[in-house]
Amino acid sequence: MTSVLIPLAEGCEELEAVTLIDLLRRAGITVTTASLSDQHQVLASRQVGLVADRLLDDVLDDDFDMALLPGGQPGTTHLENDARILALLKRLHHAGKYLAAICAAPRVLAKAALLQGCRATSYPGALNPAQWPGIDISDEAIVIDGTILTSKGPGTAMDFALTIIELLTDKTTRDEVETSLVRY
Repeated sequence: MTSVLIPLAEGCEELEAVTLIDLLRRAGITVTTASLSDQHQVLASRQVGLVADRLLDDVLDDDFDMALLPGGQPGTTHLENDARILALLKRLHHAGKYLAAICAAPRVLAKAALLQGCRATSYPGALNPAQWPGIDISDEAIVIDGTILTSKGPGTAMDFALTIIELLTDKTTRDEVETSLVRY
């Protein structure tokens, strides 16, 4: 079964985190949420309490098909300043696994030196071209470059989740999840 790790940092963007977790689970993907702290409870950017499945330390050596980073502030800053996250992303990338980040979180991939020579998108201003000259920064809502997926922000979270579902499963599963959401 396909497995995705979603690390939850204090101050993460709850709309992104919950949308991604919910839709991927609707598609039958095994999603493990992991708190960066030593507590399962995580307070998101707008004071919404989230409860992680596991602690990050307990899943660092686990094998995942994808690591998916929600953005938000100061959640992104916590992710990019956590050596465990950077090492985990590098390990998964070198193993050919998918990496995905939304909103400001593509900056974490940049800090891990995983976006050099890649196209990526982010929340406007999160990836500064002067600071990251080796990244082809796009204004598109969702960018896929090899095994790296990036998206712009909370407003793109549902489409990003559906794109990930199609990538990790198939178009039929994506269509079933999307139809059940009664989007249109």
